[in-house]
Amino acid sequence: MNRFVRVLLLLVLTFWSLGIHAQSAKLRAANRQFENFSYVSAIRGYEDFLRTDKKKDPADSRDPLIKLGYSYRKLQDTRNAERVYAELVKNYTDLDSEIYLYYAQSLASNGKYRESQKLYSQYGEKQKEDLRGRRFTVSYMDMNRFYQDSSSYQLYDLPINSRQADFSPMYYKGGLAFVSARDESGAIKRVFNWNQTPFLDLYFHPDTTQLRVPGSVVTRSTGTAVLGGSASSKATTETIEEPQKLTKAEIFSKTLNTKYHEGPMTFSKDQNFIVFTRNNGSKGKTGKSSEGIRKLKLYSAVNKNGKWVDQTDLPFNSSEYSVGHPAFSSDNSRMYFVSDMPGGYGGTDVYVVEYNNGQWGTPVNMGREINTEGNEMFPFADEAGNLYFSSDGHEGLGGLDVFYAELRDGVAYKGVENAGAPINSDKDDFGIITDKGRTSGYFSSNRKKGISDDDIYAFRRTCKQLNILVFDAKTGTALESADVRILRDGTNQDLRVTNTQGRTDLCIDTNTEYEFKAIKEGYAMNSVRYSTLTQSRSPELDIKIYLERSENTIMKGVVKTEVNQKPASGVKVTLRNDKDRSEQTVVTGPDGGYEFNTKPNSPYTITAQKDRYATKKSQYAKTKRKQGVVTDSLGLYGVGDVFHLKNIYYDLNKFFIRSDAARELDHVLAILKEYPQMQIELRSHTDARSTDTYNMRLSENRARAAMDYLVSRGITAGRLTAHGYGETEIVNGCTDGVECAEAEHQKNRRTEFKVLAVQ
Repeated sequence: MNRFVRVLLLLVLTFWSLGIHAQSAKLRAANRQFENFSYVSAIRGYEDFLRTDKKKDPADSRDPLIKLGYSYRKLQDTRNAERVYAELVKNYTDLDSEIYLYYAQSLASNGKYRESQKLYSQYGEKQKEDLRGRRFTVSYMDMNRFYQDSSSYQLYDLPINSRQADFSPMYYKGGLAFVSARDESGAIKRVFNWNQTPFLDLYFHPDTTQLRVPGSVVTRSTGTAVLGGSASSKATTETIEEPQKLTKAEIFSKTLNTKYHEGPMTFSKDQNFIVFTRNNGSKGKTGKSSEGIRKLKLYSAVNKNGKWVDQTDLPFNSSEYSVGHPAFSSDNSRMYFVSDMPGGYGGTDVYVVEYNNGQWGTPVNMGREINTEGNEMFPFADEAGNLYFSSDGHEGLGGLDVFYAELRDGVAYKGVENAGAPINSDKDDFGIITDKGRTSGYFSSNRKKGISDDDIYAFRRTCKQLNILVFDAKTGTALESADVRILRDGTNQDLRVTNTQGRTDLCIDTNTEYEFKAIKEGYAMNSVRYSTLTQSRSPELDIKIYLERSENTIMKGVVKTEVNQKPASGVKVTLRNDKDRSEQTVVTGPDGGYEFNTKPNSPYTITAQKDRYATKKSQYAKTKRKQGVVTDSLGLYGVGDVFHLKNIYYDLNKFFIRSDAARELDHVLAILKEYPQMQIELRSHTDARSTDTYNMRLSENRARAAMDYLVSRGITAGRLTAHGYGETEIVNGCTDGVECAEAEHQKNRRTEFKVLAVQ
């Protein structure tokens, strides 16, 4: 009997150990898939392991559950992620704070804002340095602000969408370039281990007008719960037109698409230069980071005769971190992009880099106003300089939301604002492109089914019109050709002109404080304020401004940058009445314009101020009665501006200041006397004749001669720097060995001055 018991016990222990071994094998296999970023396979392994024995020690399930939740999160499967994180929070108390964050994010992405608020609050208690806990807790107390303008939008599901992911549209030559994981042609199908979908490539639809197709309208109301009250009765009404039959989209470029991922792209203004995202294409170990990951890089190419050639990786790429999601500014002077390079604030941050004559500067982080502890990505700059991007770190409806910021000198001086529903939803919303008024455009979202089902949507925003009517206060007559200056949140914007009915109009934005100034010669300027912080159901509104006849003088003008004579925005312009010491102040908008009401028989001083620009002051004697309008322009000199002194030339092999050069230097002398704190660099250049060494020495002598001339006329030497550049910066191609006329060579024998410092 004892022998039988021992044999039976041995058999039980053997089967038990075999079961443990099998479970361990399953777990090891799942962990291998997880470590290889094969999240679909990892999920199957973890689910199988956790399902095998419900009676296992809870401690054995903790780590697999954490990795399972993370895998679902990486695949944007928010419902299953919520299920797993709920089980973790319910059964374990020794969890890292990030589990509570991921649980809160999953709940929000599933529209469960009340529950999400509680988890964000718990996360905030455990991780006080991360501001997301506190910000989201407060934000979810009132969801109304996300829906204020929702009724103005219509969304259209595009016929170019496929069964796979389609996202990140970009305008290109009348069509739409975009990223897609749609099935490839051919017998061999390559898939991405991460989510078992095809690799991403660039596609193109040649005509956006074909995408604006009318169809049956489907209205979906979501009973979104509003924290602190009952479910919202108004909440989100999305108007989405059903897609027609799939319109054929073509491969954007066979030379740009490779066997790896190609992602979001941007084009120069002439659309002959592209910057696009791609996996590091280097083969073997050189293509992977020290962690064994193939990072994203940015590449450029040039369109020559219809083909994209000269593919080049950008100088700030790295194998150790990713850079991607490029977006040129409207003037091509800057490019925004996304990176997880060291020194950032969160997962991925938005950076900006200067681009000048084919040369890239040093990337700069956009700072705390834009970037958070979360992920910021998919930037886009509209023609007005507004920056759009997507983020899961700023307060939103769940997943990635679209945000925008008005930039002044590269700074989001008003912070960032959520674009609101229906552009945003509780899923991922990103990759927006639009006009400066956000009246129409395209964006990407996985709101239909979630997970990897990204689609591209078109949107239109109906105009909420405000009519501005200008009248003579005494007669009630409508005033034609009156200027109407629009101020938005205290900053000058457009300048409109009334028609024969004394009317002009505009589409107004929500959450904005407006002021409208009516200006007409022979009348005193008058203004009216209007706020959209509260909602009005009326689709069209009227504002009336009455002007009194007056002998006052209107002073108006434009602030421009001296270096290129373009309007300067963000300039604080102050008009001081030197008689009674009263002041009026405005901040210039995109047109650089300003307008003031002045009293006759009073002297005035106008001051224009902007960071990194020399303060400009202009004084005006007493204005005469019935003078009407005084028009002037103010020019600003900025740090880094380079001015070509057109008439400073030198005789061959000479560095003496000629009489014509002296007259031009007298102009620089006057500038330095007007701005006594300005410091400049005198930069001299030679033509390409003679040796490089000789030309460098000659140019240094010429720069020094120009400096000595200014010093001899009273300018402190400490304000001046002289540098010779020899033949290193030829302006017209007359380099060594090139036949050029004497007049062409003389163009290279020139002197410039660069502003180094101002006050």
